[in-house]
Amino acid sequence: MKPYRIRQRLRAQSVLFATFLLGVAGAATGAPAAPAMDRARVEPAIELEYRLQGTGEPVVLLHAGLFAQWFQPLLNEPALTARYRVLSLHRVGYAGSSRVAGPVSIAQQAAQVDTLMRQLGIERAHVVGHSSGANIALQLAIDAPQRVHSLALLEPALPVGDSSERLLSTRQAAMAPVLESYRKGDKAAAVDGFMRVVAGPAYRAPFDEALPGAFDRGVTDADTFFGQELPAIQQWRLAREDAGRITQPVLAVIGEKSTEVSPIWGERQQVLLDWLPNAEGFVLPGTTHLLHVQNPGGMAAALASFYVRYPIKAAR
Repeated sequence: MKPYRIRQRLRAQSVLFATFLLGVAGAATGAPAAPAMDRARVEPAIELEYRLQGTGEPVVLLHAGLFAQWFQPLLNEPALTARYRVLSLHRVGYAGSSRVAGPVSIAQQAAQVDTLMRQLGIERAHVVGHSSGANIALQLAIDAPQRVHSLALLEPALPVGDSSERLLSTRQAAMAPVLESYRKGDKAAAVDGFMRVVAGPAYRAPFDEALPGAFDRGVTDADTFFGQELPAIQQWRLAREDAGRITQPVLAVIGEKSTEVSPIWGERQQVLLDWLPNAEGFVLPGTTHLLHVQNPGGMAAALASFYVRYPIKAAR
């Protein structure tokens, strides 16, 4: 056999062997590689990664801070993706989306979501937001109400009223060592400390089980969260009169165990139910602020049931 044919055969065998190893690794982890995400320019210097999957009425997912992969367990649920056209995206500064210098407000991020929806031909959608992503969803409903058919608000990072000054003071005290860790450059400690504050000291095991490798990626994105997102959340306010203008159906979600971690989650849930004209509460069983990470099936079923009661096509 000629030498160049021997080399070709060896290269082909190497490719086949590498493919076999990748297949074995994927089977061992039970986590097939996610398909590549598309990109869209939503501002002159900002591109966002996004993925559309499924068919049906559109659903837009706005993830919480720190971890761009928050919604992956929910995206694996056929109750949602087999019945709806789901848009998931990585917000500015997270994963492969553009990083920018300087502040990025909640209103600016809501405008970016509006632009992305228009570019994709999504005139109106069910919008789901988790934590700070829920703040963005609320702002989108205020600024572009024609874009939002319904809201699912998963424990938004709402500022609460004066009656909770003691509670807020306690929370600020808990956050002080977290911010100190970040200032000292220990990003892993800062991320871990923040998650302990919002989701409880036992958060890590269910988080790692549902989102393997996500913690390390969150540490990579820590500058976005601590440098841009936390200041934006602290500067953002939901005025009661603005909340009163959000007339779309709202599913206000709280974890069954969230108030055991902090009573602030109950305070925030009550604000939603008191201020939003068409809000209904839902308690997701067995969960803290991790919510759909701990119970993706329950969350997907609740969303699907909510959307059946408030279909987009019926509103046209």
